[in-house]
Order: sequence, then structure tokens, then C-alpha cells
Amino acid sequence: MHCIVIYIKRLTSKYFQPFHRRFVDWTQPSTTSLLLGTMTDLVRSKSELVAENAFLRQQLIILRRQVKRPACTKTDRLILVLLARASRTWKQALFIVQPETLLRWHRQGFRLFWKYTSRATSSKPKIPEETVVLIKEMAALNRLWGADVFVESCSSWVFACANARSRNT
Repeated sequence: MHCIVIYIKRLTSKYFQPFHRRFVDWTQPSTTSLLLGTMTDLVRSKSELVAENAFLRQQLIILRRQVKRPACTKTDRLILVLLARASRTWKQALFIVQPETLLRWHRQGFRLFWKYTSRATSSKPKIPEETVVLIKEMAALNRLWGADVFVESCSSWVFACANARSRNT
């Protein structure tokens, strides 16, 4: 029995070692040489290089402001998110926070943008006050109506009001 266990361990280590090596190589950060980095920069556009340079400079500004642990203000977060959007290689240029943190900041900003964009333009409802009173009155008087019956009666009432208004004008 002991020999079988040893045989299985050797067999699995022999076949899983290449996968383990590939996994370790894949998870290691890339340490490219200066020459290889320069060659890849020659292919990139000037605007992308400027964006990456600004992205790195912003991180240096944050680091110079703090001694122990960098604390990013809301403005810093916004600038980093916008600059990361302009550069394809932002993950390689990001050093002071994790990429997931930057993506979380982007999602938070996106939510705030759409919350601000989709807010009501005025606090007054778009339905006239007498219509709201009538709907509440109908709901109070007809508690046994289902939603479909209530919608049908309201829609027929709306069409009747629209026809009455068109005759009056």
C-alpha cells in the first residue's frame, strides 16, 4: 500500500510540475528589461505615452504628500481613473493601489454620474394634483380591484379627459 502512495505522488508531481511552473510564471510580475520596454514604447502613440507619464506623475505627487501610507483624496481618485482610461497599459503603470481598487473607484464614479444625471429636474410631480387626488380616491373606494382593473379604468378615464380637452380647445 505504501508503495502505491509513493508511486502516485511521483506520478502527480511529474505531470503537474509543468502546470505549476507555468502558473508561477504567469502570476509573477513581469520584469522587462529597459531595452524591451523602450522597444514597446516606440510602437505606442504619443498621446498614450503622455497619458501614462501623467498617470505616473500623479502617483508620485500622492506619494510625496504622505510619509507612511498614501491617502488618496477624491480629486486624486478622479484624476487616476481618468488617466488610467487614457492609457492601455495602466495596470503596469499602477503602483500605489491595486488595480481592483482603481476599478472600484471607477464604478463608484460611474454610479454617482448616473445618479446625478437621472435625478428629477424639479420636485413637483409631472402629473396634475387633481389627477393624483382622483387616483387616490379611486383606490380608496375600490380596494378589491386588482392592478389590471385599476389600470384599465384609469386609462379609459385618461382617454375621456383627453377627448374632453380636445373638444374644449
